[in-house]
Amino acid sequence: MFCRGVRGAITVETDNREVVLEATRELLALMIRLNEIDSKDVASAIFTTTPDVSSVFPALAARQLGWLDVPLMCGHEMNVPGALPLCIRVMLHWNTEKAQNEIQHVYLREAKSLRPDKTIVLSAADMESLNVWIEDQLAVWRGDKKP
Repeated sequence: MFCRGVRGAITVETDNREVVLEATRELLALMIRLNEIDSKDVASAIFTTTPDVSSVFPALAARQLGWLDVPLMCGHEMNVPGALPLCIRVMLHWNTEKAQNEIQHVYLREAKSLRPDKTIVLSAADMESLNVWIEDQLAVWRGDKKP
């Protein structure tokens, strides 16, 4: 088994707690689903935001999706002139048998410009399925539903 890095990024239109958490959940859910990631195999995750995102720790979104035992850390990206604004990034360290070239990295919204070669297009049905899964995870986290 190898420890592999799985990268992802997404942008938000505004620095608002709920907007940031919703975007981060969407990003993580897609990374989880595309790569078939089980939280028990995640060694750790590092979340960063551009300096213009500071309303909430994006790692909270991982907790909301059930990652209660995964070590999480947040920080800010370097403030490089001309860099993509309002961006949330994540690096998962994942124990897997998959080869490096089998890992699906995820770049959404304006963050697609960071890695145009990794652009993913989902159908409306796929997005609906993803959103149902996210809502189920949130219900468990809130205690409204059993795991």
